[in-house]
Amino acid sequence: MISEETIAAVRERVDLVALIGENVRLKRQGRRFTGLCPFHKEKTPSFNVNPDRGMYHCFGCKASGGAIDYVMQVEGYTFPEAVRALAERCGVEIEEGGSEAERKQSAQRRQDKEDLFAVMRMAAHFFVEQLQPDGHPLACLARAELERRGLAPGSNEQVDASLSGFHVGYAPYGWDGLASFLRRQEVSPAVAQRLGLVAPRRGGGGFYDAFRHRLMFAVVDKSGRVVAFSGRALAEPDEELLSRHGIAPMSAPRAAGDEPRRPPPKYINSPESPIYIKGEVVFGLHQARHEIRQRAEAVLVEGNFDVLSLHGRGYSGVVAPLGTAFTTAQAKLIKRYAPTTVVLFDADSAGRKATRALRAPAREAGLALKVASLPAGQDPDDFAREQGIEAIEQVVSGAQGMLEYLIEQTLTGDEVRAATLVEQHERIRQVMGYLAEESDPTLRSMAKSYADKISARLVVGGRSAADMGALERMVRAALARGATAQSGASGGPSPDDHPFAPLSDSAPRGPQARSRLHTKHVEMAVFGALLEFPELLDNPQVLDALQHAEGDLALGVDAVRRMWDAKKSLRGPEILDLMPRAIHPFAVGRLASPKFMECDEACTELLENAKKLQWLSLKGDKAAKLEELAHAERMGDTAAEDELLRELTRRSKQKLGL
Repeated sequence: MISEETIAAVRERVDLVALIGENVRLKRQGRRFTGLCPFHKEKTPSFNVNPDRGMYHCFGCKASGGAIDYVMQVEGYTFPEAVRALAERCGVEIEEGGSEAERKQSAQRRQDKEDLFAVMRMAAHFFVEQLQPDGHPLACLARAELERRGLAPGSNEQVDASLSGFHVGYAPYGWDGLASFLRRQEVSPAVAQRLGLVAPRRGGGGFYDAFRHRLMFAVVDKSGRVVAFSGRALAEPDEELLSRHGIAPMSAPRAAGDEPRRPPPKYINSPESPIYIKGEVVFGLHQARHEIRQRAEAVLVEGNFDVLSLHGRGYSGVVAPLGTAFTTAQAKLIKRYAPTTVVLFDADSAGRKATRALRAPAREAGLALKVASLPAGQDPDDFAREQGIEAIEQVVSGAQGMLEYLIEQTLTGDEVRAATLVEQHERIRQVMGYLAEESDPTLRSMAKSYADKISARLVVGGRSAADMGALERMVRAALARGATAQSGASGGPSPDDHPFAPLSDSAPRGPQARSRLHTKHVEMAVFGALLEFPELLDNPQVLDALQHAEGDLALGVDAVRRMWDAKKSLRGPEILDLMPRAIHPFAVGRLASPKFMECDEACTELLENAKKLQWLSLKGDKAAKLEELAHAERMGDTAAEDELLRELTRRSKQKLGL
């Protein structure tokens, strides 16, 4: 566990403007900086950074926080990961909690992992170098494959940036190209084996490369560190090419009558290791994270080349599950960057099956899915090469909801139309399963509209009127049962389920509500001036004025007072921890975007509004006293009447300053 002292030191030492300025073009405006928000698309800057308070705030999407929050939002890091990254950036030594033995064990584990990351960096560099024209002589076959797909190295800056970003390289033909390289770098074969880079020879006496004659893609984690590789098979070199370069074939010539050799698997992926768990890494997410954040939407494709192809053509918000079944952990990882993902899988039976399998892990992670459909038989790489990236954008923009997609797939097509009445009814039951699994009340209410769609698709020509009537009754009965069951399980939809539910009849309205709103506005004006210049607490006149503070304002003033007395400074993330959550939104906005340049201006506003608060307090007290007076009159309590009249007179004089 990272110590509180380390966290405080990181917050204090990080230059927030420099940190955010790496991704956002910031312009100074008085005591703050402004720029286009990195978390949503906008044309007019609404993103504010206040280096004095260590806070940022977007008045558009409401993203806010300090340096640690920024790294968590931009990079998708956990809190400890963000603290460690910033500590390394600003030279703060991480102090761990726990016993001395626990700290040593933790440090050793981190060092062991760093050593493994270093070996993977070496391997990635080796593969990239082998792909170059002056690298391995058979890398021409890897470059030819890239050229065939319109991704030839040197063809344009976008392609080169993508090839570099994915560390695309070549695993050389032969048995020990990488093994020999790592041996020269004094890397233990046992470590390389642990990472899945080499394997021991069956007869003993050394190691051979796990990846041979393959186009290589590096798999990086969310921090951009190489953790694994994926290698695609290439065309086998012919005897003439091998002979020309003096390279011995890896296998003996096939004799006449021998069985044809089984082709190698199209892709080979690294096994899991201490730094790689395949179900917890999303291919391309590190490279796509900024675009996904900006679009508030990721595009999920099936293969490595689909990702590289779209990135290389300028469509960079694309990721893939890396040859494994999509997991809840992967869905949660994507959701850190965007709430919605568009599925763009191959337009074949395998792609449709894989799309259906995404629903369960996405629902468990809370990731919304939409499905985009390509022409039959095509994958994103083919479609982008033939139709261009604009066609991809059009397909993605036309994506339909996952539920609608599942119903389309279940209830349309020649196979469905040719099915018997019983078979069609079974498909209806399957659709009802989809609807019954939905907890969203809005989706549940779609059942009636789907009844009409389903009836129109299934009740087709060639059936008798009796058959059509029976099928339609089955459809409506099944839908009704599903909707009723779901409503019963959830207790039925509530107005509170809807994000735009109207105010209840008990909600405050009229003059009383407007008066409270005005009071809150005045209180926040006082608090805002104090947040900007906490040194006003050293002013006796201000202290006297703040004696009338109540509720959230009083708690906020107390939070500022405690931090100012302790540190004579006010850092945003720390001060927020001390004050009520109800005033966090106002405090964040004011800390990031200060109103005043000078302390005197802030003091004037604070005192003026404190005086208004006193007046409003007296006004409220007077109303309460008048109610008490009326009650005393009704009860005939003359003594109470006289006392209340004297109190009202005193308060009236106080209000008038007499």
